[in-house]
Amino acid sequence: MVTLLLILANGIITYKGLKDSLFFHNFLFNVDQLLVAKDYKRLVTSGFLHADWTHFAFNMITLYLFSQSLEAEIGIPSFLLLYFTSLIGGNLFALYIHRNHPDYSAIGASGAVSGLVFASIGLFPGMEIGFILLPVYIPAWLYGIAYVFYSIYGIKAQRDAIGHEAHLGGGIVGLMVAIILNPDILTTNYFPIILILVPSLTFLYLVIRRPHLLIIPNPFSKSKNAFTVDDQYNFNKASKQTELDELLDKISKKGYDKLSQKEKDKLNELSK
Repeated sequence: MVTLLLILANGIITYKGLKDSLFFHNFLFNVDQLLVAKDYKRLVTSGFLHADWTHFAFNMITLYLFSQSLEAEIGIPSFLLLYFTSLIGGNLFALYIHRNHPDYSAIGASGAVSGLVFASIGLFPGMEIGFILLPVYIPAWLYGIAYVFYSIYGIKAQRDAIGHEAHLGGGIVGLMVAIILNPDILTTNYFPIILILVPSLTFLYLVIRRPHLLIIPNPFSKSKNAFTVDDQYNFNKASKQTELDELLDKISKKGYDKLSQKEKDKLNELSK
């Protein structure tokens, strides 16, 4: 019942956000609104907004698949604690990473869902995790390790629109909460927990204490130039703005109807 209520709440707020741009922008995660305007409710409300129904579906399917065993294992109050602490923890980590990007925005329940996934790995390490629409299953601990390194790479590269920071932060918080709620798993399930927490916490330490180590090779140049995360973020932002300007220029010259469906989809994506 709790899971269905969460899915319903996500659906209603996502629908409202997709229909009302003002509502959408008033409740999404935005660095400037959080750090300057101190509108802290966005740490929670942004987790109930989604970019489109595909984004919503993937998050809600994952939420549904992992929630049943968790609710039964830890109880409804602890489940809600796990969900919301993971959501807020993921957003706080994203806020720290992007603290110098006042226009950075994000939406989605992925941080909370990642917390549920990682908590499940800690509590049920023998389970297997599949991929939506693919008949492939791998051990949960292997999935957790792969996801951690994929998230670290995504944070460093800043090459897509995925909120890797919220995913990793939410996942770590979810696993830590699971340990607090059930300390016995440290002795019974220590192997997968160590494999996930060691690289995750090491990365967190480096982000906080050695931020210069986030300098990455410039993937767009044959030279040996490097980008920091800030440089990479600003580069991607400029590239997207250039692409948006080109589409708007085409509209002004030929009209919106002359855009291909792919260009219309891209315009919708860049305009968010």
